[in-house]
Amino acid sequence: MKIILARHGEDESGYRGGWSPRGLTADGILQSRKLGAYLARHQAVFNINTIVSSDLQRAMETAREAAAELKLPVIYSSAWREMNNGLLAGMPNPEAERRFPGVYFNTLRMDEPFPEGESPQQFYARIRGAFEHLLSRLEQAELEANVLVVTHGGVINVIYYLLSRLDWTNKAPFHSAGSTGLHIVERTEEGWTITGRNETSHLAVEEDSAV
Repeated sequence: MKIILARHGEDESGYRGGWSPRGLTADGILQSRKLGAYLARHQAVFNINTIVSSDLQRAMETAREAAAELKLPVIYSSAWREMNNGLLAGMPNPEAERRFPGVYFNTLRMDEPFPEGESPQQFYARIRGAFEHLLSRLEQAELEANVLVVTHGGVINVIYYLLSRLDWTNKAPFHSAGSTGLHIVERTEEGWTITGRNETSHLAVEEDSAV
């Protein structure tokens, strides 16, 4: 069984992310099309039967492009969203710095929430619950393997720590997660293991061959 984690494509810069409603850039759409084309070309290897996605706009747009190539429906879920940064979500950076000076993901205490948002502790608990629920459904054959999960960099980072059995905090080193980068998790004799990290070879494909 495999879980293929994919970060969404490039989104608009200059704004706070988190639960931002902003979508992908033109480059982000192209990246997502290349991702879908790559997964479809290598379906004999990935054998994806299920697509799950965060329901934030940038993830949904990425998932739709992949789903069109794989010819599969998408299950959208708020459980796979990035950390809830409350009032700062989608706010232009200068305005965020003026209204909430010094308030960033890695400046919060673990039990300190963003204004009207989540704390790092709450974010970790949510992602841990979503991931463990997915593993349980796969192991009990309630969900058809293999699964593509389109989500966010912060989410993928938490999963790295879960699988490595290391403590996670919002100040822990961040594992690279590029736009539409693939992170492969497989069930082996030793349990669920990361076997592919931030793979982006699909982005080297020329535009004409990706559509």
